[in-house]
Formats: sequence, C-alpha cells, structure tokens
Amino acid sequence: MPEVELGFPRTYVEFTNPADPDEVFRCDLTWLTSRWTCIFGQGCPGIYATSPEAGCCTLGAHFSDDDDAERTRLVMEQLTPAQWENHDEGHRGGWTETDDEGDLKTRAYRGACIFHNSRDFAGGYGCALHGYALDHGLKPHTTKPDVCWQLPLRRQFRDVDRGDGTTYTETQIGEYTRPGWGPGGTDLDWYCSSNTEAHIAPEPVYVTNRDELTALMGEAGYAELARYCRQHEQGGANTPHPADPLR
Repeated sequence: MPEVELGFPRTYVEFTNPADPDEVFRCDLTWLTSRWTCIFGQGCPGIYATSPEAGCCTLGAHFSDDDDAERTRLVMEQLTPAQWENHDEGHRGGWTETDDEGDLKTRAYRGACIFHNSRDFAGGYGCALHGYALDHGLKPHTTKPDVCWQLPLRRQFRDVDRGDGTTYTETQIGEYTRPGWGPGGTDLDWYCSSNTEAHIAPEPVYVTNRDELTALMGEAGYAELARYCRQHEQGGANTPHPADPLR
C-alpha cells in the first residue's frame, strides 16, 4: 500500500514534567500509539533505491554534540574486526568526516555509514554499534549516535512566554516526518514513518520504544506519557495513524 499523505488529524497532550515544573511536554498521541516499527532487514527497501541494503544508514549520522561524538568514539574503539566489517578502513582512513557546512558526522563509505555491516558479513548484518550493544547486554541507544536511536521519534524545544513575564520550555515529542529533513526529505525514495509497510508492530510505539522515550523524557515524564497513551487507546474518539492497519 502507498505511503499515506501527511496533514491528517492528530491528537496531542500537554502536561508538565513531574520532575521539572519549568518544562511542559507536548506529545503526539496519534504517532506514539501507532503500530510503527523498524523493518530493517525485514522488507525495508532503504531511503534510496541505489542503496537498498543500507536502510536509512546511507549518509552517515550527524552528532548532536561533543558528548554524542565522544560516546560513539568510546564504543568504536571496542569494536573488533569480527564485529565491524569496516574496522580496518575506519581506523586507517577515519570513521568521521565533516559535511559541507563543517558539521561532524560518521563517515559515509561505499554507499553507507562506515558502521554498516553488509548482509554477507559473518559478524552480523546492520549497524556494528547496535550489534555491539546486543553482544554485551547493553541498550542500543547507549552505544549509537543520538540521531540513530531517536529516529523516527523527534524531540523539539521552544521557549514559551506564559504572559506574566515568566517562560517555560515546551518539549515536543512526535513523529519525524519527511518535512523534518528539510527540502531533502522529498528526495527520499522511501520513508518508513508514514508507510503502511512499517506499521505492523503488535504493540504501539510508546511501548516498543520505552527505553528511547525514557531517555528523552526521564522516568517520571515517560510514566505520565504512558498513562495518557493508554487513555487515548481506550477512548472512543481517538485519532489513529492512517498508516496503521484497521483495528
């Protein structure tokens, strides 16, 4: 079935972060209760038709800050040739590079992120950093660049004036749609978040991505989000994601 058009109705909830009275979460319940799941290696055709085996790992990952880059470097140094197909190339030619604007990212090598292991690699297909986490009993979001474990979740911030001279931070948690990538989003040959082929999970996003959402919101914030998501699912007037199967 085709990718659904954006612009459909969504339900949001706003609530104060129980751990911080100066932060308000604005969460997209339509997305967070959807049945999206990553289908890498299970039918994902990749964001570019020229690199179907690379999934969304075609261009390399931009780092969110220095801490993100340093965390990734520490894991990279633990990888062995048996775990990382491009181990020798990564150490010889470098595992990072800068884009045209001078921003640091993981290096693109042979049509994919340098940490991407090909399907025929004996050490396992997919992200070497993700594989390292699974091999060592770690959560994948603790070993990968921020952008890699957050997508297609999107966290955005803005300062809001209460009108009385005080402000609070609004933190929005929602779907990273094509427009989130800017003009380049329209050039992607395939995109998963609004594609029916990727909405096949038996459980909703707020359950399957609990670890990632907790990292983005904190334990108390996630607990409140989960409560609102359950209420939304039980309500008679909820707004399901149109890419979801009929339930």
